[in-house]
Amino acid sequence: MDCFSLKCNQMKNQNPASKIWSYDQITTKVNEIKSQSKSIVFTNGCFDIIHAGHVKYLAETAELADFLIVAVNSDASVKRMEKSPARPLQNEFSRSHVMASFAFVDAVIIFTEDTPKEIIEIITPHVLVKGGDYTVENIVGADWVMQHGGQVKTIEFLPGYSTSAIEKKILQSHS
Repeated sequence: MDCFSLKCNQMKNQNPASKIWSYDQITTKVNEIKSQSKSIVFTNGCFDIIHAGHVKYLAETAELADFLIVAVNSDASVKRMEKSPARPLQNEFSRSHVMASFAFVDAVIIFTEDTPKEIIEIITPHVLVKGGDYTVENIVGADWVMQHGGQVKTIEFLPGYSTSAIEKKILQSHS
């Protein structure tokens, strides 16, 4: 049985909400994972409208370590970003629950800061991943991860897929 099938079988009776961690839980849970000699991969994003590009990115990210933690921007954090004024289109409850429903996502945490720097330093993942539009030099937390023996990787986007493009298409169809 491959890794994906194994995770799917383990998730059958798991409520996605149980995979959404609070800041109070994170240190204990991360220490538990690391004590089992499991490697942690970390990524973050808004994940406002899940599309095929997100699924490809997350599935490839999950393959880089034993345990995938995804940090989702809070609603307030998204509003402070230079995105459309309508964003987020879905609230943090919805976005985090959708993310937690993926079999290859092991844990989700919502962060309220402008960047995930604080949560990266708490977790200190073995692998930090961002999309192909980033370089190691401009990935928040990259220095911290590398100073602690970890790796920083980028994953290429699936061409033609972006939340901004989907939002634009929806708005154009209603104007």
